[in-house]
Amino acid sequence: MASETLRTTSDNSTLKDGNKATLFTWIKRLFLAGILLFLLGVGLILYANLAPVWASRGRLFEKTESLPAVKVGLVFGTSDRYKGRENRYFRYRIDAAVKVWNAGKVETLIVSGDNRSKYYNEPEKMKAALMEEGVPKDRIVCDYAGLRTFDSVVRAKEVFGAKTILVISQQFQNERAIYLAQANGMEAYGFNAEDVEIKAGFKTKLREVGARVKMWLDVNLLDTKPAHLGEKVEMPK
Repeated sequence: MASETLRTTSDNSTLKDGNKATLFTWIKRLFLAGILLFLLGVGLILYANLAPVWASRGRLFEKTESLPAVKVGLVFGTSDRYKGRENRYFRYRIDAAVKVWNAGKVETLIVSGDNRSKYYNEPEKMKAALMEEGVPKDRIVCDYAGLRTFDSVVRAKEVFGAKTILVISQQFQNERAIYLAQANGMEAYGFNAEDVEIKAGFKTKLREVGARVKMWLDVNLLDTKPAHLGEKVEMPK
């Protein structure tokens, strides 16, 4: 009887040790899987953020003298006001677009942005600002469905018929726009508007990290389409 009790106790102890070993093995596997997923995630973030830099190499300009002449310039929208003051991202993009126009490097400017309500209309604000600086009204085309960079670039081709574009914005957005344009079979160059200092533009720069990951997923995995396409629009002759 005593020997049977000892055998049962030994068997239970062995079973418990085996269960502990199995649990430890699964914890180890889960831990390693977690590390692997983390590294893959970091790798994707790094690659997605570097891809636009590589795509735009040799295609970004800061002086109009070096710019290639193209038919269409694409200016990306943003709010004209921020915390009750003029948004410097907006002002610097307008200034850059005016420089490009005055240099005779484009024939038409597409101002592309959000038009979510009658009280918020990025394209009309940009058009008015450009006209104040002397750009002719009939050389400015409004794209009211440029809800994000992806939409603006794809619509420039699919709706407005532009095969080659000069994107006009801050460098970080120009890099992403050129990547998107190339992914959609377009030729693209960029004219860099003055940027906002790091402290004031920190949130924008931080959002750009996620925007580039979304950009890569849109192009390579999700087969994303613009929110609105609609009928083709004829550009000014």
